[in-house]
Amino acid sequence: MDKDKIIENLKKELKKILTNNYKDIKPQLEKDLTTFFETSKDKLERWIVLFSTGDLNEEEFEWLLKSQLDLTVLQALQTAGISKIKLNTIKNNIIKMIIQIITSLILPKV
Repeated sequence: MDKDKIIENLKKELKKILTNNYKDIKPQLEKDLTTFFETSKDKLERWIVLFSTGDLNEEEFEWLLKSQLDLTVLQALQTAGISKIKLNTIKNNIIKMIIQIITSLILPKV
């Protein structure tokens, strides 16, 4: 498993999906996603390996992602005046999409 390739594919897919779904806040969202990936790359790689080997289940992986995303805080979106409710919805969508993308990248196609 090439962790760098998985992270790059994750970034590309996540940015594509999110910026299509949130066109009105695309610049802020892209900035926050870039910050998230810069600050979280090592942890993401480690968690992806653990998730792919079964040492982390989906619930644990999701919890780790939520805690890391909470640390990133999505500053650009907050600065743009996005409500806390909408921020939480965006964060939850990001986490769900990360799990779906990672699962599709690491699990063999049947």
